[in-house]
Amino acid sequence: MKIGASDYDGTLFRGQTIAAEDVAGVRAWRAAGHKFGVVSGRDYGMLSPQLKFYGIASDYAVCNNGSIILNAAGAPLWQGSIPLAVLAEIAEEPCLTNSFHFAFSAADKTYLCHEGEGSWIMREAKEWDFPIVKIAVTDIGSLPQIQQFCLGYHEAKEAAATSDILNAKYGATVHAYPNGCSVDITPANVSKSQGIKKLLELMRWEDAEVFAIGDETNDLPMLDAFGGFTVATARDAIKAKARAVYQSVGDMLINNI
Repeated sequence: MKIGASDYDGTLFRGQTIAAEDVAGVRAWRAAGHKFGVVSGRDYGMLSPQLKFYGIASDYAVCNNGSIILNAAGAPLWQGSIPLAVLAEIAEEPCLTNSFHFAFSAADKTYLCHEGEGSWIMREAKEWDFPIVKIAVTDIGSLPQIQQFCLGYHEAKEAAATSDILNAKYGATVHAYPNGCSVDITPANVSKSQGIKKLLELMRWEDAEVFAIGDETNDLPMLDAFGGFTVATARDAIKAKARAVYQSVGDMLINNI
């Protein structure tokens, strides 16, 4: 048995859709007796309705950059946690002033505040019917268990700069991953590679070979850990870290069945 592990945005979901060849590739992979799942920075509530719409069946999901692991039915198997006091402190950092949203990920919903022009979260929530709870910054200390804190910027360089600042100051507690124009803040020592390794342990799939594919900086931990792949539309910096470049996720799966 083999484990297919695909990033979502920019990898499986490209050009605002999931291509028919990717759907066919996932079906052929699973029909051969292998497992497939998405390993994403997204919340599960944002991811699940889109996978269903495009006809992608999955055996697991690793969401929020490894901070939560779910089974095929969407039930959480493991969840990380960021101390609420740390979240409240980070929210006051000057480098967050230009972020057009603060989004806090819990197991069953997303909490949103500081929403401004450029934020895509409410737009997608309405389109795909996933739960959003609007809060004030003063409510951060009263949130339930939070496994990821997301920011959004208009330029990737600002997201990268913010990540550097937060990692330098809070690196013992959290890690900030630049992801295009977004910043995904997770508990320290959490990553997509850690999430996959924890998944293998929980599901007793330790002997299975992992075929990971992604296209962004936050995918590099799993590409490094599992000798992973990327897609032809990825940046050259990501291609340089990949074992091979495929035209699509479906292409990678079909060629490795």
